[in-house]
Amino acid sequence: MKKYPNVAVKLLLRFKNQILMLRHKGKTYDFPGGRMEWKESITQTLERELIEELGVLPEIGKLLYINTFLSNDKTEYVEFFFEVKNGKDYLSIDGLERTHAHELAEIIWISPSDDINMLPKQFDEDFKNNKIFEGETKFINELDPYR
Repeated sequence: MKKYPNVAVKLLLRFKNQILMLRHKGKTYDFPGGRMEWKESITQTLERELIEELGVLPEIGKLLYINTFLSNDKTEYVEFFFEVKNGKDYLSIDGLERTHAHELAEIIWISPSDDINMLPKQFDEDFKNNKIFEGETKFINELDPYR
């Protein structure tokens, strides 16, 4: 039996020197986004996930990172991290229709100096050094960065 990787998209919403992170109930901090659904394009996934979680249609920018890893249960994942150009539109989302808001425990804006470790590890280092949005697309291939 062949196995295929799970494909997920993540969105990096920036306002000034901060980026937005979410914490789903019972989980750690992560970026908005989620898994692609059958016959869905990456763009459709990006838009669907942001509208479901935060209620605002994203202006999708460039592809920043591609991360491939194995989870603890040996499931292979491929994650695509995209820039969102309209981060300011997410500063005040109270009152917006968000069909998946009930899944979220917290929404925060973080700065490079905040003491939150992000995954993958290279991404965390790049954020703390203000290099996330610089240069070409970065490829990360970690055996299991989510331990």
